[in-house]
Amino acid sequence: MSQNAIAQIHALLAARRYSVAESGETGLKIRDLDSGLTVFAELQGEILFFSLACATVAESKVTPTVMAKMLDSGNGISTSRFQLHQAGDGEVTITLSNFCKLQELGPDDEDDILSCVGFLLADVIHARDLLAEDLA
Repeated sequence: MSQNAIAQIHALLAARRYSVAESGETGLKIRDLDSGLTVFAELQGEILFFSLACATVAESKVTPTVMAKMLDSGNGISTSRFQLHQAGDGEVTITLSNFCKLQELGPDDEDDILSCVGFLLADVIHARDLLAEDLA
């Protein structure tokens, strides 16, 4: 995939009412205008990775109970996976991520891209509800 692929993905998302900004040569910052949520995308080869921050909290709040909820296959979040990232000053950012494999950026790839973004936006609302009591 090339820089042209990023431009095509940018145009696709912008046409679907997302605010899109390029981030480096292979990245995009995608903001949903309705919710204000921001999804980050990074193209690595033929794989387009997406991530969305759920919360940044004190590392001590990520207890075994919270981890069990994030890892539970019945937690209602089936399209994304949780990840933890060090945020500094004793804090971690809990993100949701997913990806899609691109082929020729035809209609199937476009559907996959839009689905990934849509699933992340839906999953983050559920994830925040799932973890809210434990992270408060």
